[in-house]
Amino acid sequence: MLDNLPRGTICIEDIEMGMSRHLRKVVTDEDIEMFAQVSTDRNPVHLDDDYARDTIFQGRIAHGMLTAGLISAVIGEQLPGHGTVYMGQSLKFLAPVRPGDMVYAEVKVIDIDMSRRRVKLDCHCAVDGKKVLVGEAMVLAPSRKFD
Repeated sequence: MLDNLPRGTICIEDIEMGMSRHLRKVVTDEDIEMFAQVSTDRNPVHLDDDYARDTIFQGRIAHGMLTAGLISAVIGEQLPGHGTVYMGQSLKFLAPVRPGDMVYAEVKVIDIDMSRRRVKLDCHCAVDGKKVLVGEAMVLAPSRKFD
């Protein structure tokens, strides 16, 4: 993975509106196979070339939640990072991700509730500059006062 900043923790006291972090990752056949094993989602559109060729996608695609997991990686490792608790996530899948695609996952701070340690993040994933997933996340950010 190619992160734009080191992994760690950004405490609520240091989070600012508009702050963003991202990563890039090539989704591999191995990633798709491991996700299928862990999730138990063995839909052949993800795993079987012959089957997938005859679908609307005309070939194999990655699990949508594998792509969404890259958003989770940015949130859990970079912004806010270690100690963050997910409270909610909306997702809209706009286009498929295929084996070999380089996915760019980004989160951006769009609201901060300091008193409740809540941070709302705009989230998206893109392949070749085209958004494939959009959504928002609400997280409980770590604080120097409590953690």
